[in-house]
Amino acid sequence: MLEVRNICKSYGKGGLWNPQPKPVLHDVSFHIPVGATVGLVGESGSGKSTLSRLVLGLERPSSGTVLLEGQSVGQWLRRNPGRMSVVFQDYTTSVNPAYTIRGIIREPLLACGRGAGSDRAVLALMDRVGLAANLADRLPHEVSGGQLQRVCIARAIATDPRFVVFDEAISSLDVSVQTRILDLLRELKGNMTYFFIAHDLQAVTYLCDDIIFMHQGRIVEQAAGTGLAGVSHPYAQKLVSSAILFRSAWNG
Repeated sequence: MLEVRNICKSYGKGGLWNPQPKPVLHDVSFHIPVGATVGLVGESGSGKSTLSRLVLGLERPSSGTVLLEGQSVGQWLRRNPGRMSVVFQDYTTSVNPAYTIRGIIREPLLACGRGAGSDRAVLALMDRVGLAANLADRLPHEVSGGQLQRVCIARAIATDPRFVVFDEAISSLDVSVQTRILDLLRELKGNMTYFFIAHDLQAVTYLCDDIIFMHQGRIVEQAAGTGLAGVSHPYAQKLVSSAILFRSAWNG
């Protein structure tokens, strides 16, 4: 589904006091098969969000290629409108505060020319993500954070996407709410391909089949979710050890 090949990304054109561009990603390569759930884990500043923007086609790499089914991201998006979607970390700024819940979820349907019957579609989507129909005409500030992130998830799946990027999608939520959202994502998965980006290995292992470890702009380890005990890179080992210490928080 997704092929990232030898990606490098730098920012800035240099100047008097900083003559060299600042490198953020260094020769990043990985593959996500169709229908897989792959997690990317790394600390803040490791380059995760930059990589997310490249995958979404919001920015271009300095070198290397990002391909979806063998096509450039831009080309694939033009040929497959509505088939890629994203859920961001900050659910408050990723929605229009003047739109009702109904309007937020309906927005991608209208953008893809699927406005006919959208009222029924919106209510069906709300039901799928566990939102009561009586919330449809409320504004974003009139629902809880967990409910608003469910709205963002409903919006993300409204156009039956084939590939969904979750960029720190649960990190702003309480732990108890995080678990419920992760369970929801499992239930909704179907044939979609998930790319789940987070700094919390616990959340990544809870949802993902395979895990990519990123450190200082580099991929340092890739492992199956069931094979974390065998990771060899010191950074990956450190994250795994920390996750084991706090695993009871998810299982309790």
